[in-house]
Amino acid sequence: MTIIALIPNYNELAHVADVVRRTLAYLPVVVVDDGSTDGSGQAAADAGATVLTHPANRGKGAALATGITWALEQGCEALVMLDADAQHDPGEIPKFLDTYRRNVADIIIGERDFSQMPRSNRFGNSNGSRLLSWALRRPITDNQCGYRLLNRKAMEALRFTSSGFEFEVEMIVQAVIAGLRLAWLPIRTIYVAERKSHFRPIADSLEFLKVIWSARRRVRQALVKRQIEPA
Repeated sequence: MTIIALIPNYNELAHVADVVRRTLAYLPVVVVDDGSTDGSGQAAADAGATVLTHPANRGKGAALATGITWALEQGCEALVMLDADAQHDPGEIPKFLDTYRRNVADIIIGERDFSQMPRSNRFGNSNGSRLLSWALRRPITDNQCGYRLLNRKAMEALRFTSSGFEFEVEMIVQAVIAGLRLAWLPIRTIYVAERKSHFRPIADSLEFLKVIWSARRRVRQALVKRQIEPA
């Protein structure tokens, strides 16, 4: 299993089995079931995924960290991260793999069209990307998209302390400071009408702002030490 698909799952019984089956057309699938109570972990296993289980819910970031650690232990050269809620089209995995094989980046991030999002999501995603661009002193076109490919260099370099939604932002921050190469890949913008979001508006927004402030400070320190160059 030199390249795998990694899917974090929390109570996504309505979608996870279909996402697993569609993803298996391209890559072996590892699902990290993050304390689900609706049987979706078993549904993922029945659909053909290798399932790693958290006994209790620990957050999306913790689930992804578990999967990345497992991939390193198994000797994987890269992994593709996508969500269990059907907002990422597995049919676009070949685009990520083609970009990976051209060796243009260590982390490849899906770039969505914000104009196709519901208004509330559009505001948060567009302004979040602007804030992170300011903090990192370089353009960040989509900071929240969870559809990503990480090569082994990235998996080994990143150290994850965030357990929630801010995990994906912290990944970009650490990558910039570590000098990893980032690239964005246009993908479909999909929103599932009946999806119940696990995003906590107040708590997760506060965590995001903490990450932004920390990123600005850390990048400034790195520039002083000449560890990175301004874009």
